[in-house]
Amino acid sequence: MSGKKTQYRVLFAGGGTGGHLFPAIAVAEQIKNMKPETEILFVGTKSKIEGKIVPKLGYRFKSIWIKGFSRKFNLENFLFPLKLVVSVIQSLIINMRFRPRVAVGSGGYVAGPAIFGASVTGAKVILLEQNSYPGITTRLLERFADELHISFEDTKKYLKRKDISQLTGNPVRGNLGAENKDRALEKFGLTLSAKTLLILGGSLGAKSINTAVSENMKELETNGIQIIWQTGKNYFEQYQSLSSEKVKVYEFIEDMNAAYSACDLLLARAGATTISEALVLGIPTILVPSPNVAENHQYYNAKSIADKDAALLLEDNELNKKMVETVNEIINSEEILFKFKKNASALAKPDASEIIARNAINYMESR
Repeated sequence: MSGKKTQYRVLFAGGGTGGHLFPAIAVAEQIKNMKPETEILFVGTKSKIEGKIVPKLGYRFKSIWIKGFSRKFNLENFLFPLKLVVSVIQSLIINMRFRPRVAVGSGGYVAGPAIFGASVTGAKVILLEQNSYPGITTRLLERFADELHISFEDTKKYLKRKDISQLTGNPVRGNLGAENKDRALEKFGLTLSAKTLLILGGSLGAKSINTAVSENMKELETNGIQIIWQTGKNYFEQYQSLSSEKVKVYEFIEDMNAAYSACDLLLARAGATTISEALVLGIPTILVPSPNVAENHQYYNAKSIADKDAALLLEDNELNKKMVETVNEIINSEEILFKFKKNASALAKPDASEIIARNAINYMESR
């Protein structure tokens, strides 16, 4: 940047998935609300979600070469050491030019070199860990951190730096909120006289969830349940013909506030962002952890919530067999719905982004 630099400069690094990116964006938005003069720079990978989303939001974006190490045999794995070295050099150059006062790492392999580079150039380091079982990037970076904000109490037992760990919650987007249920149902062409099940499998979709829904849909409808179903990009063409008066099929739901407000029960993958939003809004939820994620972190996320009676954990390999029975039992029981709502709301941390933003600003003002 040219000209005199403000003392308010924050570097954000994290991505690869929305679960790592969107909490960082929530904190960045909050900092901008509190201190509009703050200069913000995101570091990420051009080919991943952050490379598409961050520039659209108007934030500066710098890319580095890093790519994660594949758990399956992959020829690109042989390039990993080279990419890591190059990414560390790129990160040091980016940090020396930008000179952040604070660096916020929100997980994903891209945060490693970028946050290390920021710590070398003297920035205060704040880490965000969304998952119950912390990712390898968080575990590698915690030695450089000044603060580590976690979303689950269980996370502390896996960390060495318990002294800097704070149960702050996972930052959620500022426009998250409930709306009138009747109006929300109207947006989807559904009625208040029937129970509504919302199904989410992520932006790309979840094969096992979509298969279970398609195979059990008639029985759910027979039981008087109407469905809002986000299939994800990879499965929409396969299932869009199943849309009907009582079943609304979408590739992606833009108005998530309306979807959350319309439903009586949510069935979803156990990603950290989905869990945080469901807790903040007090939505009764069936969590179906993906078996295909690093370190099985979705299972730990779901178990942490289910152990507190704030949701139900349903294993992916049991979903098809138990879906109808489980949905019917919960959605038709006001007692269970109330229990999940009450316990979810008790676990919610709606002020997470505000707390982290305030801490970042305090660091910048004290230097």
